Amino acid sequence: MYEPNVVGDWQEYEEHAGLRVRVHRLEQAEPPRGRDDAAAGLTYFSVRVTVENRGARHYGIHLEDGQIDVRVGQDGEGAFIDWRNSQFIEGFDVYPLRRATAVVYAAAPEAALTHVDVQVQLRVEDEWTDRRLWAGGIGVGEPAAPAASTGTGQGSLAHQVSAFLKDQAEPGSA
Repeated sequence: MYEPNVVGDWQEYEEHAGLRVRVHRLEQAEPPRGRDDAAAGLTYFSVRVTVENRGARHYGIHLEDGQIDVRVGQDGEGAFIDWRNSQFIEGFDVYPLRRATAVVYAAAPEAALTHVDVQVQLRVEDEWTDRRLWAGGIGVGEPAAPAASTGTGQGSLAHQVSAFLKDQAEPGSA
């Protein structure tokens, strides 16, 4: 069974030596050029998709609208993606030891942001890669204070995502 990546995980592409991608920095954020009228009443958030080349040759990559799908909530409903404010990767050569990042602005009901799935299908040298999925959330585990430490659900995806996000928020503490 295929298991999704947790937001922040790197995913290698075997067919393109050294090329890897990750979805990260899932956070509430207002779009730089203002809110879209179609997103009235929704909460904006952003997510970054970074492609890194650790191989020996450069790759021409495309990560444009339609290659990133964002779903929210338990039922996986589509988030409103603000294409005007988002920044994509359109025909960029990623040389060895370099990165390129796309920033996607989306909006959804605030209650649905505890469960966010991001699916990415990268195009490399005019070839489509397999789709990859990352799961995460905004505010996962924040409202459930000390009462949640009863031991139930310690292996759940929500608990793993919450622990990962907490580690990312506190990089200097150990």
